[in-house]
Amino acid sequence: MDINQLLQRGVDLIKDRPYTNPVLEATLLLSKLLNVDKTYIYTHGKDKVSRPIMDKFLELMEKRAEGYPIQYIINEKEFMGLDFYVDEGVLIPRSDTEILVEYVLEYIDNKYKGKPINILDLGIGSGAIALSIAYYKKNANVYGVDLHDIPLKIARINKERFKLNNVNLFKGDLFQGVEGLGEKFHIITSNPPYIPKREIETLQEEVKDYEPKEALDGGEDGLDFYRRIIPESKEYLIKDGLLIFEIGYDQSKQITNMMVDEGFENVGILKDLQGLDRVVLGIMGKRSWNR
Repeated sequence: MDINQLLQRGVDLIKDRPYTNPVLEATLLLSKLLNVDKTYIYTHGKDKVSRPIMDKFLELMEKRAEGYPIQYIINEKEFMGLDFYVDEGVLIPRSDTEILVEYVLEYIDNKYKGKPINILDLGIGSGAIALSIAYYKKNANVYGVDLHDIPLKIARINKERFKLNNVNLFKGDLFQGVEGLGEKFHIITSNPPYIPKREIETLQEEVKDYEPKEALDGGEDGLDFYRRIIPESKEYLIKDGLLIFEIGYDQSKQITNMMVDEGFENVGILKDLQGLDRVVLGIMGKRSWNR
């Protein structure tokens, strides 16, 4: 079977599934198995494929047809121009999260350009937020915390993949991971679990059946982690430090109110590519600092 024929077989296996891009996913998988880039697949369609590669490709495409995420199959997801290693046990990075990272990168340029700063990312997962910031801003000393071993293992793989010497990883429950360091942070970021518990079973199959529940479940109303992080962050932020979160599209009012109540100033909202509220941020104000 040649490349074009095999690709078509793969496309046919998943073309009727929702939330798929059959041609792209088949191309990504075959290029991974052949250890070539996508351009090679497009320009060498008549090349023959060996039986072992063909069998493996069809086996994995059948797995994809059952709902298993393509990102876990190929162990890769592009985020902020970087190819992150991903596997079961970490949330698959989403493009909407790039809005948070892009804001932080611009904020660093405007306020701390060239100056050494400390950044803390709570719930590091694959490292998408923390390692992207560390990669593009070498003046940032980035601390990443996670409660679970698998995310820390995968974040270490990505740290080594991107050759980052300005990243420190710690195990712990939110701030407990860094409480003994005595550090203050210029910026604290987080994409915490924010799906209300009752809504998890309504998510698409790829998410609810395969991505880690602990990275999704934000409690009864989805706000459990914000209730912890916002007040506790005041012990770890410098005066006028930035606290910035990813949020659910319908949670901005509750979370902005929490931040204002805790004394944060200049509290704002960033919208995602669909025009939905996706990020909430605020500055450690005098009222929060003096409490």
